[in-house]
Amino acid sequence: MERKIRVLIAKPGLDGHDRGAKVVAYGLRDAGFEVIYSGLRQTPEQIVNAAVQEGVDAVGLSILSGAHIPLTRRVLEGLRQKGAGDVVVVVGGVIPQEDIPALKEMGVKEVFTSGTGIEHIAEVIRQSIEG
Repeated sequence: MERKIRVLIAKPGLDGHDRGAKVVAYGLRDAGFEVIYSGLRQTPEQIVNAAVQEGVDAVGLSILSGAHIPLTRRVLEGLRQKGAGDVVVVVGGVIPQEDIPALKEMGVKEVFTSGTGIEHIAEVIRQSIEG
């Protein structure tokens, strides 16, 4: 039996809106992924610790607060510091187009804006991990 790709869906910061994150979590589960949802208002450190403890292949950050650059930077740095720099990180939410290049330069694999289909998200994660 083939091992399922493990994904942590996380809501960093003070943003309390998680409908989109839950839709993505359920969609990825239905697409054959093993999904862990961290819940609301997680610190970057909590997200990193959960990713390492759960041994995930990817982390999906859902950010609507406008603090996507510093929150994502802290998660990426934390993963590297814990020896998990190979974990694929994707970001979704309300992300201005002009910020996408900066996120990708930091190490984010892909940025998904509102309306991105689950099939596309699943394919990007699958290709990033399986090659």
